[in-house]
This record gives sequence, structure tokens and C-alpha cells, in this order.
Amino acid sequence: MHVANESDGATNQGADSRILETTLESLYLVSQVLSRSLDFRQTLHEVLRTLKDSNGLRHGMIALLDDASGNLLVTALHENPEPVNEIHYKPGEGVVGAIMERGEPIVVERLSDECRFLDRLGVYDLGLPFIGVPIPIGDQTAGVLTAQPQSGFSSLDRQQQFLEMVANLIGQSVRLAKTVEDEQLALKSERDSLRRKVRGEHGFSNMVGHTRAMRLVFDQIRQVAKWNTTVLVRGESGTGKELIANAIHYNSPRANGPFIKLNCAALPDTLLESELFGHEKGAFTGAVSQRKGRFEQAHGGTIFLDEIGEISPAFQTKLLRVLQEGEFERVGGTRTNVVDVRVVAATNKNLESEVQAGNFREDLYYRLNVMPINTPPLRERVEDIPDLVHFLLAKIGKSQGRELTLDESALGPLMRHDWPGNVRELENCLERAAVMSDEGWIDNRIISLAGLENSFSVPSGTSTPRVDINDPELDERERVIAALEQAGWVQAKAARILGMTPRQIGYRIQTLNIKVRQI
Repeated sequence: MHVANESDGATNQGADSRILETTLESLYLVSQVLSRSLDFRQTLHEVLRTLKDSNGLRHGMIALLDDASGNLLVTALHENPEPVNEIHYKPGEGVVGAIMERGEPIVVERLSDECRFLDRLGVYDLGLPFIGVPIPIGDQTAGVLTAQPQSGFSSLDRQQQFLEMVANLIGQSVRLAKTVEDEQLALKSERDSLRRKVRGEHGFSNMVGHTRAMRLVFDQIRQVAKWNTTVLVRGESGTGKELIANAIHYNSPRANGPFIKLNCAALPDTLLESELFGHEKGAFTGAVSQRKGRFEQAHGGTIFLDEIGEISPAFQTKLLRVLQEGEFERVGGTRTNVVDVRVVAATNKNLESEVQAGNFREDLYYRLNVMPINTPPLRERVEDIPDLVHFLLAKIGKSQGRELTLDESALGPLMRHDWPGNVRELENCLERAAVMSDEGWIDNRIISLAGLENSFSVPSGTSTPRVDINDPELDERERVIAALEQAGWVQAKAARILGMTPRQIGYRIQTLNIKVRQI
């Protein structure tokens, strides 16, 4: 008799050991499923399949609380991998609703004996036991997990404990999924808000002008923004060419794509190629990793190439291919990359003259000049100056955190000035005036203090004579000033004219005591 008891004990210990081993293995499999999938609904369905395969738990169902309605929605059902959200339970309704309302498990040995059972899913075996447990998130109940053990299973208590452990794991995944969803919603909301803000900043409301020339520009922008046509914005320095490029992009179907900008005059050819097309690791000294160029960054959006007339003939050939075919290779690479990019270019040069002089490729000129938009200089739309002044003062006042008021006496000198630097020069003048005004009141005296009368001005109908920088009679200081004049006081462009680097011309400007104009 004593030997029999020992044998029974050994048998029970062996059975308990196997049950424990099965339980741990099942929990491990469930945790693996919950950690590897990004599709939360599919993840929950995989959990139910794992419960069936590893523990024999049939007809698994997971219902989660819908915050909007306060009802339980059936999110996953083992027998049906498709969404079943149309089936729901109110708190306290049926067995599932009762588990949700009380936050406590319900276990019945035979489902047909449970009077609260509604059988809405139509999948349960009424002759089998039924176990339902709450899915907790902290002190709250986030849903319900139910399943049916195989007939004749020895211990419903152990299966209940096992399902409660699984429900805890599911609860942690639900918490994480809700956190990720909330963060995604917040990011989408912030993204949409930023897009509205950017579109507002670069919309037509920020482009001031009612003259005939400006109305024509606005009409052209509205028309060309709808399509992927290449645009060439032409005009003097400071006329708002970049503003037009912004308006084209943010009012186009590509507005949700990237908008990438590059000033072509700011870089020599060697750096310009790497900047536009990117480079492979080891392509040159300092290329410690692969880098995408501006064209790749602009894929699906728009690239704005400012000062396009400044690129050398050698680089024009490389640029032509990507404009025609959308194809290029990174520096040091052999693989051809293909991009979908809309090109908006800008220049203050007379490209027709550059083509005739052999400085600009004719085929590239025609590839860029598909839809030209000419920005009129400020001296040709003097009637817009009052509106521009009020708009710019509001902008400057906002940046300074105060209100700026314009006295009518200031408009006279502002409208008589020739504005060789166009709107950029006007804005600089007004910002200087705002700095000079303690009270924020800008009148004729403040405008004079801002240096308008001493600023560079050319009488209407005349032009500045072009100085030959190769004239041997010129000293070095005169040559540098002449190059700066020809380049619109853009130092990088002047350096190209003189065959110098930007650093070299910056050094000469300093040592020769040349006062740089801001236009």
C-alpha cells in the first residue's frame, strides 16, 4: 500500500511537471507572437492560433474596449481571421459583457448550463467548458479573452490561470499599441498643422502686388502649379524668385512631398556634383559613408535650383541628363539611380546671351525654359510699394514682438527710390528703420536715418556701365569691386568671375577694406 502511494505521487508529480512545462512553452510562444508583428489585429489572431496549437484551447476570442462607444468589439476570432468588429457587447451584456463589467473571470464546466450565454458568434461547442478572463491594463479592464478547453481536461483552474497570464501579456501589448496609435495620431496632427502653416506662409496671400505685371505672375503660378512642368523663374536679384518657387511647390499636387533647395553659385563643380547627386563611401577623401544627394532627397517632390546660370559648361552636361531622363549616378558609383522630381530653376542672368556667347548649353537652356516666369523689378511696379511696405512691416513687427506703425510721410522717399536690390533691399531698409525706432513709429526722419538716401541708386532709364575686370589700368581693389558689381554683390559669384575661391575673395574684401552692399 505504501508503495502504491509513492507511485501515485510520482505519477502526479510527473503530470504536474508536464503541465508546467507545457504552460511555460505556451507562454513563451505567445510572447514571441506578441513581440514580432506590426499588424496588431493579425498578432491577436496568431495568439489565438497558438493557444489552440500548444494548449488545445478552442474557439479563442478577443474583444477589446472601444473608447468611443464604450462597448466591447470582437477584434480577433480564431475561426475567422477576417475583421469582425461589427459584433459587439455592451458592459454587462451576456457572459462577455459580465466579465468586462466585473473585471473578474467566469468559468463554467458546460457552456449550455450558462444562462447568460448569447452565442452571437455561433462558433462555440455547448457541450464543452468555457473560460473567460479580463484583459487588464493597470487597474482598468481593456477587453476580454475567452476560449474552450478540450473535453475531459483535468483542471479548469489551471487553464484559467494560464489564460489570465496570457491576458496580462495581451494587456501589455494593447497598452503599447494604444501608445503607438496615440503618438501616430499626434504626429499626423502636427504634420497636418505644419503643412497648413507652410502652405499659408507660401500661399498667394504672402505675395503682394496688384499691378498688371504681378497679376500675370500670379496667374502663371496658379496654372503651372497644377502640372509637373519644369519652370524657369527669371528676374533681378531680390525680386522674390525663391518665393515663387515656394508657391509653385506648396500649391501643387507634390505639396506633401519634399521641397529641396540649392544655390548653384555657392559651390564649385566638385562639391556641386556631390551635393546634387550624392556620393558613395570612399569616393573621395572625407567620404566616410554613402550620402544621398539633393535629387534623391527630392524624390516625389520638387527641387529648386537657384542661380542656375552660374554652373560651368562642364557640369551643365551632367545636369542635362538628370533633367531629361531623371537618371544619374552618385559620385564614385556605377549604379544608375532614377528619381521622380519636378525642377524649378531660377536665374538673374540673360541666358539667351550666355547661349550665344557659348557659356550656356543651348539644349540645357531649352530643357529649363519650358515655362518661364519673369519677375518684374520693383522700379517697374512702384504702385505696389505701399502694400509691400505694410506687409513687410507687419512681418518685421511680428519677429520683433511689437507693432510697427508707418507714417505717410515715409512713403514719398520709399516710392521715389529706384530699389536696385528690389524687395530684398526694401525689406532690409525697413528692418533698419524698425531698429532705429524705439517707439515703433516709422516716419520720413527714421527712413533717412536708416540710410535710404545714401544707398546705391541708379536713375530710372539708365544702367550702370559694365567695367572690364581685365582692364590692366584697374588696381586690385577696383577689379574686386567691379566683379562684385557684376555679380550683384554675391561673393561666390564674384569669386567665379575672378577665378578665385570664396575664401580668397572674402580675404581680399577684408584686406582691401571694401564695404559690402546688402541688396
